[in-house]
Amino acid sequence: MSYSTSVYEMVVKKNPAEPEFHQAVKEVLETLEPVLERHPEYEENRILERLVEPERVLIFRVPWTDDKGRIQVNRGMRIEFNSAIGPYKGGLRFHPTVYLGILKFLGFEQVFKNSLTTLPMGGGKGGSDFDPKSKSNNEVMRFCQSFMTELARHIGPNTDVPAGDIGVGGREIGYLFGQYKRLRNEFTGVLTGKAVTWGGSLIRPEATGYGAVYFAQNMLATRDDTLEGKVCAVSGSGNVAQYTVEKLLDFGAKPVSMSDSNGTIHDPDGIDQEKLAYIMELKNVYRRRIKDYAERYPKAVYLEDKRPWGIPCDCAFPSATQNEITGADAALLVKQGCTLVAEGANMPTDPEGVDVFLGNGLLYGPGKAANAGGVAVSGLEMAQNAQHTNWTREEVDRRLQEIMMAIHTQAAEAAADYGKPGNYVMGANIAGFVKVADAMLDQGVI
Repeated sequence: MSYSTSVYEMVVKKNPAEPEFHQAVKEVLETLEPVLERHPEYEENRILERLVEPERVLIFRVPWTDDKGRIQVNRGMRIEFNSAIGPYKGGLRFHPTVYLGILKFLGFEQVFKNSLTTLPMGGGKGGSDFDPKSKSNNEVMRFCQSFMTELARHIGPNTDVPAGDIGVGGREIGYLFGQYKRLRNEFTGVLTGKAVTWGGSLIRPEATGYGAVYFAQNMLATRDDTLEGKVCAVSGSGNVAQYTVEKLLDFGAKPVSMSDSNGTIHDPDGIDQEKLAYIMELKNVYRRRIKDYAERYPKAVYLEDKRPWGIPCDCAFPSATQNEITGADAALLVKQGCTLVAEGANMPTDPEGVDVFLGNGLLYGPGKAANAGGVAVSGLEMAQNAQHTNWTREEVDRRLQEIMMAIHTQAAEAAADYGKPGNYVMGANIAGFVKVADAMLDQGVI
């Protein structure tokens, strides 16, 4: 039995009923075999055993009072996974599906993603099973204040810097930051995703979506191609999907779909700037369902309970949630002529789907590489906070493009170095791993 296989089996045994975490660990460890063969010092120092075990797991009660005066209780969590190359960095997710296994998978992925950005950030993740949907602003505020009352003692600008994720947008970040400031009596860059007027960075809301498109453009450049004129299927309709569509339009592509948990809209005429503005208003202001789009634009078709992967396209940008592309979905995309997949979400393609993409030679950008733009600009926000300054929109966007190009270069070169040119899954995993592993060796057994 190989070293990586034995570690994976240990993970499954020690972490029962956490399939997402098992999946993430298996996907990474399988691609590291050639590295482990070339560098026996990693096994000698039990790097994998240390890498798959979070440095710290925090679980705490979050009591709060709703608008009717009833006491509600949720569970809060923070996974401080690895700090070998910098303070823990990763989002907070507020959603009913949140549990330990989801956060461990996200935190584990974050370690490699942050390593690839070239910025000094470790990996972490956190959140709660609290659902901000249908809650009043006051209810969300009271929950966030209770959540931060416990979390505040564990985070800091040089310790652990959370950000937003699903269910945690500008509103939630504001309430969380306000409570931290109140408790600690200091104004520091302890959270990213803040409003620009009080310490946030320009381009931060757009960064994940923009970054996925920049990564796609870098992949296409290896084949002397561009996004110009490409028909693109996009899933999701939140922050990532919206700004993916916006940047695709900037590059002359034709996005034709968006979705939510209830279904998908397919607009064969393409989603232009005017239509995107309507979607942003629909989702960000009125918080309504995507099906309303088909009522506003009759040429569009609403596909109830469907994802966009049955729509003919040149490129796919899964930007919703984990495992939204199955093996069957992937095969359908390939059959319809899709040649590129860039993941805006975290692990949106299941293992069978990944095998289909790689087996058919698609340009496939895994989430830890393609969607690293969000955490990259979070890192740039931390840098601006530390300098007590604000960069222009042009400066932040220039740095984001440079980081996404650097991520692409690292992944491509690592894949080629280990005999798998064009395999961005292997390349991203290896490049991210080696940086963290070498830092762990340098710092001793801790």
